[in-house]
Amino acid sequence: MSDLATPARPRAKTREGIVVSNKMDKTAVVSVSRRVRHGKYQKTVVRDKNYMVHDENNACSPGDRVLIAETRPMSRHKRWRLSRVIEQAVQLVVADLGDVEGAGK
Repeated sequence: MSDLATPARPRAKTREGIVVSNKMDKTAVVSVSRRVRHGKYQKTVVRDKNYMVHDENNACSPGDRVLIAETRPMSRHKRWRLSRVIEQAVQLVVADLGDVEGAGK
């Protein structure tokens, strides 16, 4: 069999984005921004698109910067999988001031 009979499989597309939501089980919504030139006015415009991503271990949380890769269809809307978490989001801790004396006065 020659090499021409088995075409090389192309590498999966990858995108970098920010996790918007992870309220579903094993699924996250990732917002990917890209900069394009406006056709008429030639001004740079930011375009955002949300992708539903398969997150097997529920590893990401909202605000995380992640790398996603294209894959086979996992469900009706999921065609991307989580490749890796690039940067964790900073989690803010809010203190409960109800227990502190004199806090409300």
